[in-house]
Amino acid sequence: MAKTAHGSYENIELKNRYSLDENDLDSPGTAVSRSLLQTDSDRENTSHAGTMQHIDVEAAPSTRKRATPIPKLQMLTLCAVRIVDPISFTQLFPYVNEMMRDLHVTDQDSRIGFYSGLVDSMFSVSQLLSIYHWGKLSDRIGRRPVIFASTFGIALCTTWFGLSRTLWSALAARCIAGLLAGNIAVIHSTLGELSDETNQSIIFPIYGLVWPLGGIIGPLIGGTFSHPDIHWPQYFDNEWFRQHPYFLPCFIASSLAFISASFGMRFLEETHPYMRASRRQHQQQQQQHITSEKSSKEPQAIIPKIATSTRSAPPSTANIKKLLSNPLIRALCLSGGCLAFLASAFDVVYVLFCFSPIASGGLARPADEIGYSLAVSGLTSAGLQLFIMPWLLRTFNLDNMYRRCLSLFPLAFAGLPLLNYIARMGVDESGTVVVPWVKTATWAGTVLILAMSRVAVLAFSFSLMLLKDAAPSPEALGSTNGLAQWFQCLMRSFSPAFVSSLFAISIDNNLLGGHLWVVIMCSLATFGYYITSKIPEARARVNRLHGL
Repeated sequence: MAKTAHGSYENIELKNRYSLDENDLDSPGTAVSRSLLQTDSDRENTSHAGTMQHIDVEAAPSTRKRATPIPKLQMLTLCAVRIVDPISFTQLFPYVNEMMRDLHVTDQDSRIGFYSGLVDSMFSVSQLLSIYHWGKLSDRIGRRPVIFASTFGIALCTTWFGLSRTLWSALAARCIAGLLAGNIAVIHSTLGELSDETNQSIIFPIYGLVWPLGGIIGPLIGGTFSHPDIHWPQYFDNEWFRQHPYFLPCFIASSLAFISASFGMRFLEETHPYMRASRRQHQQQQQQHITSEKSSKEPQAIIPKIATSTRSAPPSTANIKKLLSNPLIRALCLSGGCLAFLASAFDVVYVLFCFSPIASGGLARPADEIGYSLAVSGLTSAGLQLFIMPWLLRTFNLDNMYRRCLSLFPLAFAGLPLLNYIARMGVDESGTVVVPWVKTATWAGTVLILAMSRVAVLAFSFSLMLLKDAAPSPEALGSTNGLAQWFQCLMRSFSPAFVSSLFAISIDNNLLGGHLWVVIMCSLATFGYYITSKIPEARARVNRLHGL
């Protein structure tokens, strides 16, 4: 127990374990209830105004054991809605280059990649423009209307994309889909409102499986059902499907979105704190009115009482300036942007590195081997989310885990050129690795580096939990998540172009032996780690401002 300058007490061990601040104590979902709080100053020093409340250390562990039951139906519904985004986003990956060629956007095959990249980037840039506003709107009107309006819109735009026969039509469909896909921040807010400190070690890992699963389903749909007139001529060999060879995968993805949205509208409950309180108050008034009518001989006498009962006004949402004035939210937004930049950059540069010739600093692996390694990487990510992350959340402090995850990115980037060094030991004149032990060593190193990168991206889940705790109020959770997701979308929108250009410039000009990209990316990754190291300091500043 350490005595503060204001004459009140705080327990450092409990504070580190739960990462509490004033908002945690006021949050309806926190595992540390107000019944555990005692005011030391009321007993020991009544002359000090505004003293903090004392947390009973002995009661906290027992409170932590009483886990809040997981809302299974709500989680299932939320995951069903969430998976729409990755399926719609990734289902075009297998055929987008072929689609650009079929649209005759250019006569040069070397430029097709530019137009397919433009189609992909339109989604991310549009999402960047809308993501904060969706979150702020959900703080005003509730989570459900925003989630389902955007989900139905994504379904329509995906069908539109499948019907596109010009580049401009495809770009417009992806642009509007990106504007509507900004509801990710609202879904994250709903997840935070469904969970608390006692059950988030189970809820967040399950939710973390949704994106990898959607990233597997989407490409399977796109690759399997594009050009159905060729794959299943007995069913689809007609003029309409020959003119619209990419409609079927888009239609399947849209149908899944419609089904998910319809399922969600039936079962997903509103989680916004004010909306839930208003609904409960309305139900109580209705019940009171029904009871009074049955028991009273003159029911009209109670009508004025019912009519004059009022609700509290909805709280005002926090604006960008207010949110960024909070040092903890500012640190989480900046570190989240660094995390998104590094994760996206690693995924891009890994494929480039594996594809490049060994003489140019790569591994000269064929496309199927690269695909297999990425599939294994995805399965590893799912396994980590499902089996390792719950243990991490129960065992370690969130701030420390978030920081240690980002510390793996410098090692992952630095490890790639070491694989090239090993590969050079067993390469023949054709540029292929032929020595068995060299092949084994490079694959072992690849597995180790991919495993580090998958552990590093667990930081996304930790970031969601930290943002939930850092929100200035439960009603501002949507705005807080929207702002954080805006930073992540901003970094993710230009990270692939940056790292791929940097990789090409380093190799073509033999800068630092072709390894300039490694030095720069390791430096940026180290800077990202430095940003995360400031989070405990920012949390302490917020606690001091709140008198904790």
